[in-house]
Amino acid sequence: MFIFEYILNVFVVKIGVPKEIKKNESRVGMTPAGVYELIKNNHTVYVEKSAGMGSGFFDEDYISVGASILNSSKEVYSIADMIVKVKEPIHEEFELIKKDQIIFTYFHFASCELLTKAMIQSNAICIAYETVEDSDGSLPLLTPMSEVAGRMAVQQGAKYLEKPIKGRGVLLGGVPGVPPGKVLILGAGIVGIQAAKMAAGLGAHVTILDVNMKRLRYVNDVMPSHVVTEFSSEFNIRRHIKNHDLIIGAVLIPGGKAPRLITRDMLKEMHPGTVMVDVAVDQGGCFETTRPTTHENPTYIIDDVVHYCVANMPGAVPYTSTLALTNVTLPYVLKIANLGWIKATETYNDLQKGLNIVHGKIVYDKLAETFSF
Repeated sequence: MFIFEYILNVFVVKIGVPKEIKKNESRVGMTPAGVYELIKNNHTVYVEKSAGMGSGFFDEDYISVGASILNSSKEVYSIADMIVKVKEPIHEEFELIKKDQIIFTYFHFASCELLTKAMIQSNAICIAYETVEDSDGSLPLLTPMSEVAGRMAVQQGAKYLEKPIKGRGVLLGGVPGVPPGKVLILGAGIVGIQAAKMAAGLGAHVTILDVNMKRLRYVNDVMPSHVVTEFSSEFNIRRHIKNHDLIIGAVLIPGGKAPRLITRDMLKEMHPGTVMVDVAVDQGGCFETTRPTTHENPTYIIDDVVHYCVANMPGAVPYTSTLALTNVTLPYVLKIANLGWIKATETYNDLQKGLNIVHGKIVYDKLAETFSF
């Protein structure tokens, strides 16, 4: 176990913020303002050199609030009791993670067996942003990135509907004398509502499908009249995909794999040039033909249907995303650092639900259901 100093009933923790190395990922785990609060609470923060540059935060900004800059991720992982990241560790980072080290980040374990096995073998404490859950069922650490991704889904979908990029050649808002484009959104959660807001703002006709009637009633109450709701079923999905230009997958099973709502055979029922954006790609995707893509190569085409399946959509707007993420993660980082992970998760039920893998054992039920090893 790590030996923490103990001063005035508060743990003094060494917190590491490594540079994200996943392709096209420019976010950083903590802003200088967040680091300032951690140091104010008597913790020590180590930031990897240039970790914040992609988000517009420079080494000097971190130094000015009291952080120490280290030259490599190896040094950060070696010295830190707790690692605060954005994306899940990738293969190059697996061997850097130590026994009993706290890793606090987005993991999305259900979509990656290799990552799950690696974290089991590491004997680390893996706390996943995406499964921290409030008493009302909301996911406070997933919400801001879902808001970003939902808005970006329409922004990117509108772009890839353009003919030079093999789309249908449809302008979502239409023009006088020409009807607007049609957007189908599968899921009325945070992503779905933000996508609907953006699409409606452009003037598109929007249909949202969900199996949760409470969510559909909410959407019906707050959205303009050109946003319509329907109960989600295979029959309704098959009916709508025939005449919609942009289809957005916005379903979420917290900690589990996304359901496959659009199968390969359904693509043949769509107009050539239809665009599908799968925001659920981090959880395995809700389209059968989904495979993760990057910002560098974001799309591919199957049966004349354009697929946009970037696994870290908010990474394209890192300044906005990093600020939004630190706003919600910082209070939890402070709870873990001030109390220690055991007392913090015992005291705060929402944080307890963030525990996914502890000392080599899966402790999150939905993850255990996904993998039987």
